[in-house]
Amino acid sequence: MSAVVSGAAPVVVLETRSLVKRFGGLAATNDVSLKVERGARHALIGPNGAGKTTLINLLTGVLEPTSGSIALDGQDITRLSVHERVRRGMVRTFQITQLFNGLTPLSSLALAVTAQRGAGAGLWQPLGRDPAIAIECESLLARFNLADVMDQPVASLAYGKRRLLEIATALACRPRVLLLDEPVAGVPEGDRQEIFETINALPADVSVLLIEHDMDLVFNFAKTVTVLVNGAVFAEGDVESISNDPRVKAVYLGEDEAEGHAHG
Repeated sequence: MSAVVSGAAPVVVLETRSLVKRFGGLAATNDVSLKVERGARHALIGPNGAGKTTLINLLTGVLEPTSGSIALDGQDITRLSVHERVRRGMVRTFQITQLFNGLTPLSSLALAVTAQRGAGAGLWQPLGRDPAIAIECESLLARFNLADVMDQPVASLAYGKRRLLEIATALACRPRVLLLDEPVAGVPEGDRQEIFETINALPADVSVLLIEHDMDLVFNFAKTVTVLVNGAVFAEGDVESISNDPRVKAVYLGEDEAEGHAHG
């Protein structure tokens, strides 16, 4: 019996089937079928206007599809609200950080951890009231290199640190699927390596779908790459096959060459 299990196919945690989103006559997402496996390091790339953001908005419930379906752990979530999807483990970071400027990293994480544990009634209790929450916050602060700034207002943090805090806050929600939406967008070149390393060190059981223009990050992080063009899946494969695919180079990587590596 164990031999059968060990040879079993990878478990799919997130799947879209023939997903379509139309805005008037325009199909921003056109018949997208995508599978993200448990523990995946999966990147979604494509030229500007390819439909990446629309697809992520469909996955997270910001938009409702015109047709098609979305399943998380085999359960249909196509019509669920944003908050219900988060509760089930679909968690997203944003191109522009979504943080409370008046809080500190420690209090931000304490809120996220408390909410995830369902302890909403005591949301504003001092952190020390619950040792388990304090321990989890300390662990996240250490993992994301935030311990030295944990008591500083978020508004005063360097942009790279804000990015790290956003990913830490997402991880505090115990995601089954973590959608990283351009995590190095706007981050100075010198601060990107810390984010690269932190993303590479994310827990193996968290399935990550990365949306990114920075090819260094994509090719260093991803095991599987899906290329979107004009709202449809144009190509999919491992990093080597995608990076060497002349069709992909023509529509996407070649665009960056023409722009003088505008996206880094």
